[in-house]
Amino acid sequence: MNFHVLTLFPEMIEQGLHTSITGRSLEKGTITLHTVNIRNYTVNKHKKVDDYPYGGGAGMLMQAQPVYDAYRAVVEKISERKGENSKVPRVIYLTPQGRVFNQSMARELAGEEDLIFLCGHYEGIDERVLEEIVTDNISIGDYVLTGGELPALVLMDAISRMVPGVLGNQESGDTESHSNYLLEYPQYSRPEIWHDKKVPEILLSGDHAKVEEWRLERSLEKTQKLRPDLYQKWVSENEEYFIRKKNREERKKRNERKKEKKLVF
Repeated sequence: MNFHVLTLFPEMIEQGLHTSITGRSLEKGTITLHTVNIRNYTVNKHKKVDDYPYGGGAGMLMQAQPVYDAYRAVVEKISERKGENSKVPRVIYLTPQGRVFNQSMARELAGEEDLIFLCGHYEGIDERVLEEIVTDNISIGDYVLTGGELPALVLMDAISRMVPGVLGNQESGDTESHSNYLLEYPQYSRPEIWHDKKVPEILLSGDHAKVEEWRLERSLEKTQKLRPDLYQKWVSENEEYFIRKKNREERKKRNERKKEKKLVF
């Protein structure tokens, strides 16, 4: 996975991604990062990249020319590496007007070889260049930030976790919250007793099948309580789970009744 970030603050992106799991992945080459300072592509002798919006209004607007030229420089670099007939990479504009980012989007975007992130600033970017180059408008929530750098870091972190080889245990990426609509089950580590609270016995049993069943049940409970919208999505796609569960419970009750009858005789 190759990340390319068009920004006025490349150091913010570099510092943010060169830590923890993403930092180690950059060192290994599992992912790569190419930051591009949009200011380097302005034709203004004072290095200005913004101007007042036509029609008036508060704040300044990033101009089309430096954004477009920075984008073209990245596309040309990718073409040199992959060939002139290579697929034009997707360009993600971080904006509160976009689709709200989620885990399924992270998984989908992780399938791309190159992704370009466009980070706006000030009051936004000239609409004409957005129409020209942007393929995906993505938001991280219904609130406004100073610029697109923090959302870009959020997306790159989440996408990286879906890239094979980034996580030490790929299964952890598949079982985390939201990976299948469900929130993650409770987890426990040593000591076995802390503040008079014990680790659930089932996790100490060594019975992997029962542990997995317990984890799924706790995930369902937590999701139903905290995110009923996600719970309903999971239920609609996994009706057979509840049928199997009902059958198991009925068999268990029948077996218990049989045992009770034997004890009576």
